[in-house]
Amino acid sequence: MKTDDSASSTSPESLLDVAALRADTPGAEEVVHFNNAGCGLLPAPVLAAMVDHLRLEAHLGGYEAAAARAAQVAGFYAETAALINCAPRNIAFAGSATHAFSTALSAIPFAAGDVVLTTRNDFISNQIAFLSLARRFGVRVVHAPDLPEGGVDVPAMAALMRRHRPRLVAATHIPTNSGLVQPVAEIGRHCRELDLLYLVDACQSVGQYPVDVEEIGCDLLTATCRKFLRGPRGSGFLYVADRVLDAGYEPLFIDMHGARWTEPGRYEPVATAARFEDWEFPYSVVLGCAAAARYARRVGVDAVARRTPALAAGLRDGLAALPGVRVLDRGRRLGALVTFAVEGWRAEPFKAALDARGVNSALSFRHFAQFDFGDKDVDWCLSLSPHYYNTEQEVDLVVAAVAELAAAPR
Repeated sequence: MKTDDSASSTSPESLLDVAALRADTPGAEEVVHFNNAGCGLLPAPVLAAMVDHLRLEAHLGGYEAAAARAAQVAGFYAETAALINCAPRNIAFAGSATHAFSTALSAIPFAAGDVVLTTRNDFISNQIAFLSLARRFGVRVVHAPDLPEGGVDVPAMAALMRRHRPRLVAATHIPTNSGLVQPVAEIGRHCRELDLLYLVDACQSVGQYPVDVEEIGCDLLTATCRKFLRGPRGSGFLYVADRVLDAGYEPLFIDMHGARWTEPGRYEPVATAARFEDWEFPYSVVLGCAAAARYARRVGVDAVARRTPALAAGLRDGLAALPGVRVLDRGRRLGALVTFAVEGWRAEPFKAALDARGVNSALSFRHFAQFDFGDKDVDWCLSLSPHYYNTEQEVDLVVAAVAELAAAPR
């Protein structure tokens, strides 16, 4: 998918053959898909991998088809590991990023008074999980402060690490409710210095940016496959570092896939991250995820990391110039999520009006991001998230559509 750009400029569009990428994307000519932070459009090889396996299951049977495709299933672990710089043994398949996140949390033996140190910008389900731990086990949830310009204050967070010696440090690389990119590697360096357990939510960054678990320094990392990685829904993965496996961490409810029943009163977890998996797998989905990771690597994540945020920056600038539109993204580094509010509109009618113009988008509400939206004093926003197969012409079209609607509020 990469073009030979040795004699061309280094602009983001010069690094990718966008026409070929769109030809690989059946939905690209159907809609203006600016909801990749929700779910990316499947590329043709991902769709083919899933449909082919479902056909094989129909002809051979589910167990038999899985056995016949065992090598390709193993490819999921190899491709995902190569994507984030780890070994296949460190990868566990999950039904979603939230499933991976909660399974990872279940492996930590929390006790009353333990501290979970996190940030003010996070995914709603993660924060609810922390509050659930507080309610059930008496865990304390401490939030590091933000910088005035947005994003976590890392020195202040490091000071909280030293003060509280938290049982867990958790951060979301790119929160779903804004375009902020958090400095997860900086946080990780402090965690390593203090030997603290570190969990990173990379839901929005895998497939959008290069993600290197060694550079980040995390012990656990969760992600989905359906967003910028462009895999199927109902899929995600968990990275588990060797130091976590070697220390004996295992999920609260481990099953026959993740453990061996060695005698009537004893079991032993398997040595790999498979201890965090369950016996039953949606094998067509696993093969679709393998194809998505392979496709992302073939396209080139470095090139994607230039083009996708550049499209979002152009979109953000265009929207910021419109009367009645308030762009909400704050922080030193911004990714491919563009969030904004529109005067004179309620949330659902505004999204419906964009839907009617063939533009896919997403809504976020105050209860999705209590800290962030409270600081910004908004009750809702619209989120637009282009990806590398989108075009500059689509950016202009979306800005024009928002301008038209903002000029005629309802």
